[in-house]
Amino acid sequence: MANKSISVIGAGSWGTALSIHLAKCGYKVNLWVYEKILCEQIKETKENAIFLPGFSLSKLIYPTNSLEEAIGKNDIILIVVPTNFIRNIVSMMAPFLNSSSVIINAGKGIEIDSLSLISDILKQTLPSKYKFATLSGPTFATEVARGDPSAIVAASEESEVSDLVKSIFSNSSLRVFTSNDPIGVQIGGALKNVMAITTGISDGLQFGHNARAAIITRGLVEITRIGTALGAKPETFSGLSGLGDLVLTCTGEHSRNRKFGIRVGQGEIPREVTNHMKVAVEGLLTLKSAHTLKTKLNIKAAIIDETYKIIYEAKSPQQALKDLMKVKTTSEFIGIKGI
Repeated sequence: MANKSISVIGAGSWGTALSIHLAKCGYKVNLWVYEKILCEQIKETKENAIFLPGFSLSKLIYPTNSLEEAIGKNDIILIVVPTNFIRNIVSMMAPFLNSSSVIINAGKGIEIDSLSLISDILKQTLPSKYKFATLSGPTFATEVARGDPSAIVAASEESEVSDLVKSIFSNSSLRVFTSNDPIGVQIGGALKNVMAITTGISDGLQFGHNARAAIITRGLVEITRIGTALGAKPETFSGLSGLGDLVLTCTGEHSRNRKFGIRVGQGEIPREVTNHMKVAVEGLLTLKSAHTLKTKLNIKAAIIDETYKIIYEAKSPQQALKDLMKVKTTSEFIGIKGI
């Protein structure tokens, strides 16, 4: 890249971690911070104490509350904002984008009202002249910021775009693989958060490792059914953005979705749990989208069904997981690409 400068839109834990990583790769990072007070705090302390405490920000990272200033003359725009805000923020960004911009999405979710993937939102909101890519995989923000060995996937319909993203993000601590299946990569990244809530509920109920393994494995089947119905490639779900991200989020101690599920499994009311959490639980909105989507596609997804009933219909977690055990079983791989 001739211009070693990148725009990161969104200063949550993941956006901040990726900014730290990009600075280590030698890039100047314009980091857009939505909250004006937080932006000033980051400028003063060189730390995002709200979303990623304990990490000093490089001098190469320039926080700003202005989208116009954040984008500047940069061609590489990394978007890391919650899915329900993306459409509005991208619309606000549009007047400032350069004609050769490459838009990389690192968020995970499915828009509730439209059931659109983030790539669809970008294409619906921005001119077709721009290039689009998705970055996803089994990566906790704190470990990437720390420089722990990690692997991730850059997906795009155009191989030159995924190769470009690979070249930008690769260094000695982060291995970047490429994919030509952005649909599968996005579905895996979004729906694993739902399954992490379910495994958390099971863990909160102290149902043991057998139950957790069953939820992860059969959860992957449900994710694959939905993904392939939308045109994704089945093999994508056995990779980093599928099985890899699912295992990490369903078992890792840093998983917000799993932590939320544990507290629900221990008897807390879902709404009260979220009221006391500083950061968003992405899987909650995705659960709504997933439930609507699987119904629309006429796909059997018992785990999504029961988790939805726990969170949004006040069903007892104990009863929901007991009912999961009553679901009629068939040959293990029948219907993995459909109902």
